[in-house]
Amino acid sequence: MRISTGNIFRLRKTWWRFEETFFRSLMIFSSMVIVGVLLLIIFSIMKTGIPALSFEMLTQTPKGGFYFGKEGGILNAIVGSAYLAVGATGLALSIGLPVAIFMNTWLLKHKKTVNIIRFILDLLWGVPSIIYGAIGFMIMIMLGLKTSLLAGIIVVGMFILPIMIRAIDEALKTSPSGLTEASLSLGSTKSELGFKVLAKQCFPGIITAVLLSFGRAIGDAASVLFTTGFTDNIPTSLTQPTATLPLSIFFQLTSPIPEVKNRAYAAAVVLTIIILLTSILSRVFSNRYKKHSIKF
Repeated sequence: MRISTGNIFRLRKTWWRFEETFFRSLMIFSSMVIVGVLLLIIFSIMKTGIPALSFEMLTQTPKGGFYFGKEGGILNAIVGSAYLAVGATGLALSIGLPVAIFMNTWLLKHKKTVNIIRFILDLLWGVPSIIYGAIGFMIMIMLGLKTSLLAGIIVVGMFILPIMIRAIDEALKTSPSGLTEASLSLGSTKSELGFKVLAKQCFPGIITAVLLSFGRAIGDAASVLFTTGFTDNIPTSLTQPTATLPLSIFFQLTSPIPEVKNRAYAAAVVLTIIILLTSILSRVFSNRYKKHSIKF
């Protein structure tokens, strides 16, 4: 039995429509599952945490008996997390921006070398943060150092450094090749090309990379578990231990007292709001400065 060419075409067309419908439905279903899980997590945190949240909790440090349900707040953890995240993000940016620019200017003709560097950075991006914390803790023991804000900044900075470099690198890759050629033809050095031309052209992407790294830094608990320590006081120097919101949540959740557990959810509300605001700001700044970029 011979099948005509027209029938074969109709069968293929039917299969293509089925394939397109199937994968479109799969993508929609997957997106709905992800959004649903996110909304469920946020709802569960807000439902328990908002009733336990108070002005006293946001403006006071822990007092005697705080972890037994008595008075006090998490101001030490809020300030400590801000110190840690800002310091680590600044450290990662000071190293990551020159590295990303170097990859996209001096190594522009060495594609294999750049691809190897990107592969290594992607591997480092996937390493669990607890590994960074464990390595940092081992180095601290070898050098006889104590837990401190500075140690936490260094470890978290190294943890978010691959994220910072790859995010800026992806932003720099979007710059038009004609812009690079025009700059070099006008006599610009590679330093001027990288820091005065490409960095300005890709400024929205750099802002997004900074805010993305900040969000990862302020929300990570594993990398600071052994390096920053924990204290009920606000640190006044880099050599003092500091509290962070993730560790504050962790320690309060391990308490058998219901009121303390509710405070942990309240601290989680604060951390969630900070991360959500960071994500929103990254979008706002990206859209605001995108119009100043040169388009070809």
